[in-house]
Amino acid sequence: AGLATSACLNVRGIPNIVLEREDCSASLWKKRTYGRLKLHLAKQFCQLPHMSFPPDAPTFVPKDGFIQYLDDYTSHFNINPIYCRLVESASFDVTDEKWLVLAKNVLSGAIENYVAKFLVVATGENSQGLIPEISGLDSFGGVAMHSSHYDNGQNFCDKDVLVVGSGNSGMEIAYDLANW
Repeated sequence: AGLATSACLNVRGIPNIVLEREDCSASLWKKRTYGRLKLHLAKQFCQLPHMSFPPDAPTFVPKDGFIQYLDDYTSHFNINPIYCRLVESASFDVTDEKWLVLAKNVLSGAIENYVAKFLVVATGENSQGLIPEISGLDSFGGVAMHSSHYDNGQNFCDKDVLVVGSGNSGMEIAYDLANW
């Protein structure tokens, strides 16, 4: 959402700043996804405003193709996020009618001030993996991991594995494990 919002603003010539807590764009896709991941919706439902997927892209774009699309999108619309900025607070100044955003530069530790007339929050709904509290998990002798740490089933070959959750990731991981 952050990239799409910035692109739409850039198309209209509206200056904007993108603060990104990670060290790259699309960090969820680049750092916390498994190898066989593909879009679970057809590409026409996943493209961002003002830029379609290439015509030769498969209907269900694989992870690397989607990452390339996002990188191309960022470049095409001249989006230049300021990386490694953790927003610590945002408050509206009623007198000046502007937003004051305080962000920590995670590389230097410095607190930086940003002021803007408008504020868009696009923090990502899937940025943090959550493993629910499960009785006995702390004494389990095997490997327990969130899907964001799964790459492929190679390390689980010839082992018994339980996948908890039947969402898109759970189903894809179960299928991948079955192939190993």
